Amino acid sequence: MGDKNINAPLTEAIYYILLSLMQPMHGYGIIQNVKEMSGGRLVLAAGTLYGAITNLLTKGWIEAAGEEENSRKKEYVITTQGKAALMAELARLEELTANGRKVMEV
Repeated sequence: MGDKNINAPLTEAIYYILLSLMQPMHGYGIIQNVKEMSGGRLVLAAGTLYGAITNLLTKGWIEAAGEEENSRKKEYVITTQGKAALMAELARLEELTANGRKVMEV
């Protein structure tokens, strides 16, 4: 049951989580990756992350990756639908930036 509205703006947290999941990753790895990509500006709390993961699983934008035996760490990875949402957001952000530069004459 996927969410067809891939063109809705993403929150910054969701955007970075999806970017992180271009390769299989577990929760702590996502938190570290988001912090690194944002230069320390965005630090996800565990509750925020796992709420987002539940939401993204429900939308069909991510899925559980193969689990290692005897491992408590669950890894997740982006799906084709999640990549489409990420690409739509990237295009939206590029449009915002281009229009801002044009108007601001930067």
